[in-house]
Amino acid sequence: MTELAQAHEFWQRPPRRRSLAELTAAWQRGDFSPGQATRALAERIRNHSARDTIFLDPDLERLEQAASAGFEPVGSGIEGVPVSLKDLFDVRGEITRAGSKVLADQPPAERDAPAVSRLRRAGALAFGRTNMTEFAFSGLGLNPHYGTPPNPFDGDRIPGGSTSGGAASVAFGLAAATLGSDTGGSLRVPAAFCGLTGFKPTQASVPREGAWPLSTSLDCIGPIAPTVECCARLWAALSGRECPVLDASPRPLRLALPQGALFEELDDAVRDAFEHACARLEAHGCRLERLPITAIEDTVAINARGGLVVPEAAALHHERLEAVPERFDPIVAERLGGGLTTSARDYLERLWPRTTLQQRFQRDLVGFDGVLLPATPLLPPARAPLERDRALFMETNRRALRHTNVFNYLDACALSLPFQSPQMPLPLGLMVACPGGEDQRVLQTSAVVEQLVTAEWPPR
Repeated sequence: MTELAQAHEFWQRPPRRRSLAELTAAWQRGDFSPGQATRALAERIRNHSARDTIFLDPDLERLEQAASAGFEPVGSGIEGVPVSLKDLFDVRGEITRAGSKVLADQPPAERDAPAVSRLRRAGALAFGRTNMTEFAFSGLGLNPHYGTPPNPFDGDRIPGGSTSGGAASVAFGLAAATLGSDTGGSLRVPAAFCGLTGFKPTQASVPREGAWPLSTSLDCIGPIAPTVECCARLWAALSGRECPVLDASPRPLRLALPQGALFEELDDAVRDAFEHACARLEAHGCRLERLPITAIEDTVAINARGGLVVPEAAALHHERLEAVPERFDPIVAERLGGGLTTSARDYLERLWPRTTLQQRFQRDLVGFDGVLLPATPLLPPARAPLERDRALFMETNRRALRHTNVFNYLDACALSLPFQSPQMPLPLGLMVACPGGEDQRVLQTSAVVEQLVTAEWPPR
């Protein structure tokens, strides 16, 4: 097999077999060069049947130029790695549309967003503009303007959102990883639905400038990639920190399972799969304690009253919504309109408890390695009914974000990693969360959970 053929074969593998560690190891062995990997990737994107719903612009010219240019090793662990970019990040000379037609006539960005610049300084090949829910305002991933990317397990199901195209680009082997955002679950939900790992770090750890906002109180920047270790490498580059050395060797973790509201709406398939994963962890000596966590319960109640996202997004977009309502996704427009009626008192009553609940969550987790629960209470649903039925869309979107958005309000660091047993046609996202500022802890805990529950994954 030629080196180029080996590069093509690499991108065809299931995600866990094309981690960043596997990619760099292949380069070091001489299986193929970074240039050959990039050339094979460009050919794969050009010929992929779902290219135009996954990418708004794949930027193949950048990939092909990079295939010839090579890269300089800088010791980051992501040199030469192709990372796709969600359409809400500024890239110098390009228009940032945020998955919308409302911004199509905006001037091109004058500079790269800091997160993009940091990836490039670390040697990553940041390329393309991936599709997304308009203005990142949904956890399902539908986009009536540019189409909806397919789910890699079943093309008739949704990929999750709002980082829909980014997750699909990694799942289908059209990028090694993707850069996205997470305001209520926009990294973790598509990671869960697409069988990938999505990491929402502590908000302040990665700069948000140059990324189109949705809710300035909650927006976070982070990666979706095949494994926990991949996310650790990317977070290190994005945050300007040393890459944590993760020890995934089995150990008896102590994990909190937050009983109460977050376990009330689980679909049967999710409950069964989660119990299967828990049984596997307990068989390895992990201590799983099922107990109520009051900070989580109180946050669920605040989010049930409307949370922070809708009024903050409405404040951001109200002038555009009044000027060009016909350019908006009708569902996004409806949700924004609802936010305009939120009173200042209601908004502040939701905002004021936030710091207190963050502090209480930190106290609640003393002595635990993290919280463990399903990333979503449902598996990826079929797309067509959601496109036809607005009420179904609204209810499904609420449920999809029900677990993840708790940890945005708490400014926790949280990661969804995939679990799938041989009997499951679709993946379950296992979410591990720790209090804000404990990013290295959540990555370390997740690496052990990943080793204990996903080592026997059947290849797709």
